[in-house]
Amino acid sequence: MNIHTHNFIDAERWTGRAFFGGWDRTEAGTINVTDPANGTVLASVGLGGPADIARAAAEARAAQKAWARMLGAERARILNKAADLLEANGTELAQWIMKESGSIHQKAMIEIEHGALFIRHAATLATAPSGMFLPGMDDRENYARRVPHGVVGVISPFNFPLVLSVRSIAAALAVGNAVVHKPDPRTPISGGIIISRIFEEAGLPAGVLQIVPGGADAGEALCSDPNVAMISFTGSARGGAKVGEIAGRNLKRVQLELGGKNALIILDDADPDVAASNAAWGAFLHQGQICMATGLVLIDEKIEQAVAERLVAKAAHLPVGDPSSNQVALGPIISDAQAAAIQAIVDDAVAKGARLLVGGRGEGRFYPATVLSGVTPGMLAFEEEIFGPVACIVSFRSDEEAIALANRSDYGLAAGVISADVGRAMAVGQELEVGQLHINDQTVNGGPYAPFGGRGKSGNGTRVGGPADIEEFTQWQWVSVKSAATPYPF
Repeated sequence: MNIHTHNFIDAERWTGRAFFGGWDRTEAGTINVTDPANGTVLASVGLGGPADIARAAAEARAAQKAWARMLGAERARILNKAADLLEANGTELAQWIMKESGSIHQKAMIEIEHGALFIRHAATLATAPSGMFLPGMDDRENYARRVPHGVVGVISPFNFPLVLSVRSIAAALAVGNAVVHKPDPRTPISGGIIISRIFEEAGLPAGVLQIVPGGADAGEALCSDPNVAMISFTGSARGGAKVGEIAGRNLKRVQLELGGKNALIILDDADPDVAASNAAWGAFLHQGQICMATGLVLIDEKIEQAVAERLVAKAAHLPVGDPSSNQVALGPIISDAQAAAIQAIVDDAVAKGARLLVGGRGEGRFYPATVLSGVTPGMLAFEEEIFGPVACIVSFRSDEEAIALANRSDYGLAAGVISADVGRAMAVGQELEVGQLHINDQTVNGGPYAPFGGRGKSGNGTRVGGPADIEEFTQWQWVSVKSAATPYPF
């Protein structure tokens, strides 16, 4: 089969349907998918409710045992084929990511590239060593092995819908789990249909992967369904708390990757041009709608003005508009409500004494790159994750003060430190309470080979990626073997 086609997505298969190992109608009806840039209806997909989730979970559980018994090399072959399909059809599929999530083309292609890398990394897990021999107290043989949980429920967000879905789906599948995935209902094509199609064409056995878009009621049903053993959730801290509560009440394993208020610390010996470039990328990429976005730009007061001037110049030259024009750097905010929330945070900062240096007023869902200086604790811009293209400059006088300001946050996802002295930057970084530390880099960084996650309101200490995948998506089983049964005193 020629895996590259001009209509790989094949909308006729899935319009008005969800993926139950095959395409079928949902009991909850359908939902229209719209382009956030202009409100155009892109497609209609099946909308899952609690009954649809129950069906998907039962079918996934029925298919899981056979999938887990399949040779690891065969599971790896299927995953690698799915990655091939994603890459081969990337140009077509990127257009759906752009239209549905408001991505510029470069960001959409990053999702294609990284999505394939996550799948290929997962394929290596299928043939990785999965056990060890244990010492014993008698002549029996003891060993421990990693075994799949069974059915893993995956819940993913709108901002990087492909990558933030497939990173958990592929790893869970690789080690023998079945998966029920609930993508965000605003991005069910990028976060669901694309993934369904690549695994369908790659030959994944029917039932092993179920993808059902849905809202909060579907998410709650997934977290409480008795056929689901684990939940992998990526989203807001508020949503994660709810997921953790419901899953915990049902004694499920939970992996939470939540938001961040990520600090980029710029020390006084940093190059102002390079520092401003890092701050702009970290704060403005994908309209700031990234959990790793640079939420605070902490600058030593000795170079604050120099960096701020350069950052303002960069922000002022970033065009905002419809990504389909291929003439913009920033696309639309995902919803009117989110655009209003960004504006409220900016207005609060200005009312409390922050200085608006550029931007600061959106038009509908299009919000310009914005720079605030004089941001201090007590302002919403200092305390809260904005999820918008707003760089919040905070001044400090010493390395110790920078550390204290960065650690004031309830979040603990990512941090960056920029300095001409790597040892000094490392010393500062070692004091930061985060899950990911980047020396001489901004805060937006990710990939399949590193354990990704945070602490505090950024997550429950779990990780996805690299060596963490086997730890998260399997569990230990102890096996003891005697050559023959022997009697006991009773």
